[in-house]
Amino acid sequence: MSRIALVDDDRNILTSVSMTLEAEGFEVETYNDGQAALDAFNKRLPDMAVFDIKMPRMDGMDLLQRVRQKSSMPVIFLTSKDDEIDEVLGLRMGADDYVKKPFSQRLLVERIRALLRRQEVIASDSGPSPEENKVLVRGKLTMDPLRHAVTWKGQNVSLTVTEFLLLQALAQRPGFVKSRDQLMDVAYDDQVYVDDRTIDSHIKRLRKKMRQVDTDFSAIETLYGIGYRYNEE
Repeated sequence: MSRIALVDDDRNILTSVSMTLEAEGFEVETYNDGQAALDAFNKRLPDMAVFDIKMPRMDGMDLLQRVRQKSSMPVIFLTSKDDEIDEVLGLRMGADDYVKKPFSQRLLVERIRALLRRQEVIASDSGPSPEENKVLVRGKLTMDPLRHAVTWKGQNVSLTVTEFLLLQALAQRPGFVKSRDQLMDVAYDDQVYVDDRTIDSHIKRLRKKMRQVDTDFSAIETLYGIGYRYNEE
């Protein structure tokens, strides 16, 4: 049974969403502010979490920053109806997905299941194909899907589930262009729709992490209007 943490200062959302998730077979932990959630996470991390952004004591952005210092667990943000800045910033900071308020609880459940399935594939030795589970070496890059481990020039790089899948898709075929639609298919289930901005934000976050270990990192090339390409150095 997967454990899901819900963090929101709206008690109505905590109550209704937790009831829905429990009916779907999840174990649910609820917190009404970011600090309370962080205190609990420091003792035991859930399998994944859903954060509201605007909360007292510690907001969702600050909570995500703290979580990403020690964990790549999947995180979904709940964002305001028209607040695109929150969505983009959250993705660039390392969130795996976002859902706009007001939201369909069925949509949220599907997003949660999709992220958990992707995490299980990476953590398991029974992924979709033997090729995707093999250690991938491309010049200075090494990726081990079974351990969710990435190194660049021998230095560890901590990636979220989404970032790992996008980098793996690009690095598997150096020199070949992957369109945003193709990358969406890699990172998300068919029933989950995301727009181009979501993929772009994940790629920007991925580049930033690689440049933290190598300021000259330039292996991921943007082809404007087309997509992205991995160039082996």
